[in-house]
Amino acid sequence: MSNVSIDVAPGPGFRYNLWTTGCQMNEADAARVAALLEAAGGRSVDDAREADLVLLNTCAVRQQAEDKAHVRLRYVGQLRRRNPRLVVALMGCMVGTNPERMAALREAYPFIDLFLPPSDLRPLREFLATREAAPTGDGVGCVGGGETDDGRPPVPAPDGIRAYLPAVLGCSHACAYCVIPYRRGAERSRPSGELLDEAQELVRRGARELTVLGQIIDRYGLDRPGEMHLPELLRRLAEIPGLLRLRFLTSHPNWFTDELLDAMADTPVLCPYVELPVQAGSDAILAAMRRGYTAEQYRALIRKIRGRIPGVGLSTDIIVGFPGETEADFEATMSLMREVRPDMIRVAKYSPRPQTLSARTMSDDVPAEVKEARRVALEGLLRDFLTEKHADYPGRTVEILVESVEPGGRRRGRTPDAKLVFVDGCDAPPGTLLPVTITWAGPFSLIGEPG
Repeated sequence: MSNVSIDVAPGPGFRYNLWTTGCQMNEADAARVAALLEAAGGRSVDDAREADLVLLNTCAVRQQAEDKAHVRLRYVGQLRRRNPRLVVALMGCMVGTNPERMAALREAYPFIDLFLPPSDLRPLREFLATREAAPTGDGVGCVGGGETDDGRPPVPAPDGIRAYLPAVLGCSHACAYCVIPYRRGAERSRPSGELLDEAQELVRRGARELTVLGQIIDRYGLDRPGEMHLPELLRRLAEIPGLLRLRFLTSHPNWFTDELLDAMADTPVLCPYVELPVQAGSDAILAAMRRGYTAEQYRALIRKIRGRIPGVGLSTDIIVGFPGETEADFEATMSLMREVRPDMIRVAKYSPRPQTLSARTMSDDVPAEVKEARRVALEGLLRDFLTEKHADYPGRTVEILVESVEPGGRRRGRTPDAKLVFVDGCDAPPGTLLPVTITWAGPFSLIGEPG
């Protein structure tokens, strides 16, 4: 990779603009980037035109997300032409861990100065250190290889009272459609001691709710001989003084164990809420996706979870329009959702991703208009479920954790099972556990008053 002459010194007062899209792991990476830049004297600005350094933290799970990043890159390229001193960094799944991909991106966008693989802040650390040592010297080329930082990642200041705790980086499951293993690398669990220290620091800085993250979070510790596994990690985290709520995501039906259920049932701080993607309700499509379970096995797992934890909140993911998905296959998905009745369905339209099995071996044969119709049908089904589920909420008292104050003073928070609640006539500060009597219920949010 060729070096680029960079003539901006990230000393005290330099301005940075951080653009992030994608999943919670990307949000966690962005928080660490911000912590590193601010420790070096940086100051965040909302407008990239005012920045000395622009960093784009990208997603590539769907083609639409990658297209969005390309649009942003073209805009940043215009800014670079107007201001040759602007430093441009690209991070996330669009970069991935493959040097050949970085070379292709360099050729397409020669103005990019730094490439940061997902969750890897070393290139940025090295750049900042180089600029401190030689503030007007020649710049930094393409560095970084996708491994996690050798030093502990910076602990970011919590964004409000909620914070993310990345515990499992990468993924080794390789579903047929998923680009994550090719972009984020193999599964790596962070050491539990590091996680516990980081969690304590986040709570010390004001976090009251932590969400433990992993592509398959249930597999935490399985790649580290002698390491504790997820149930024990959650129990240890729940003991941190000042932590009011604890969540984890994302789970996989093959790895959601009885021990994890036990931890949820006997740990009050651990919220009764699971994110358990099914992706399809047709066994033929599940097999083609290489998910590793059947629709009936998914049903049985949901019955077990609800039998042990009544009232548990459930979120799931569905991909519509996977190669070969027939009307009968889609109706099987609709039937499964009618039976399971989750609290959230995140619907994605299939798009082939480079290197994946489905892109290499299957034809994207479901028309775009059919994918869209199926997406709309599932989202309509969810709205119907939630309208019916929430019909008896008015008059009921729930407990929320106040997360923020909305314009006009309305409080915003969530129940333990992740229902969104707005509260009028209240002056409770963020971080307060507040009983609320519901006065109005819609499909996707509730309104109440202190009760």
